[in-house]
Amino acid sequence: MNDWIKRALTRKRVQRGRVIAEEPNDKLVLCVKFAVSMTLCLSVLEVAHMVFLGAWNSEVFAAITGLSGTITGIFVGQKA
Repeated sequence: MNDWIKRALTRKRVQRGRVIAEEPNDKLVLCVKFAVSMTLCLSVLEVAHMVFLGAWNSEVFAAITGLSGTITGIFVGQKA
């Protein structure tokens, strides 16, 4: 899991005909891994809530949406 996150966050630029890869900070990779794992856990929690209680929980869905937006923002912001 670490490899694809680090590869996705690596910034590549061309300088004088050479490609220079700037790897992300290890703390950023760790934070993204944590955010992805929490999004997956919340998704499982939402599915379990719907199966056992038969109702939609908007607070859990709001947390999933917020984490997904944060992850997307990190990937877009790191590449720019």
